[in-house]
Amino acid sequence: MGLTGFFLITFLIVHCLINSMIFFNDGGETFNHWAHFMGSNLIIRTMEIGLFAFLLLHIFQGLMLWSQNRSARPVRYAVNRPEKNSKWYSRSMGLLGTLILLFLILHLYHFWVPSRMGGIGSIHELEPASLSTYSGQEVHNLYNEMLMVFRENLWVVIVYVLGVFSLFWHLLHGFQSAFQTFGLNHKRYTPLIKGLGVAYSTIICIAFASMPVAMYMNWVS
Repeated sequence: MGLTGFFLITFLIVHCLINSMIFFNDGGETFNHWAHFMGSNLIIRTMEIGLFAFLLLHIFQGLMLWSQNRSARPVRYAVNRPEKNSKWYSRSMGLLGTLILLFLILHLYHFWVPSRMGGIGSIHELEPASLSTYSGQEVHNLYNEMLMVFRENLWVVIVYVLGVFSLFWHLLHGFQSAFQTFGLNHKRYTPLIKGLGVAYSTIICIAFASMPVAMYMNWVS
């Protein structure tokens, strides 16, 4: 669980950096260039298979852990005050993970599916409005897809923000927990790891949440 968590934490950094290029405010030119690179580079596409494998494994492991925890104590405590020794989000990882999964399905439907349909060998099959030119090369205008999804659907923006809100709490516990899984739990450096986890979760999630909001509010064009 910790290993797959580390992999996904690293992926979120890369994904966030690429998506943040919408804030260049150049009509999506820079963003589309890198989105096309990520969707057409053979090495990246191969790594994408590994990403999905790790994601599915992470979900499966999470369900297994939840099941094991439930079966370990089939009879509940008569008096239970979990707030005394754990945070609410650490006890709600299953629920938060489920909400993130639903959000992820929506995200893949909106962007990954149309992006890959316009991948290698089929770029010219897209509608003209779905194409853009960067340095003389015709690429899929994924930026325009984002504008259409977020500017015309307030409910989608709200769902995305709520999804990122769930991701924040999931990461807040998962970041430090992943280090603890590998034995990195010591009074000297655990506070540093927790601090890094808070900073990482905050920066990543604010960046992700600001993207649909910025597009809906016409802060980028």
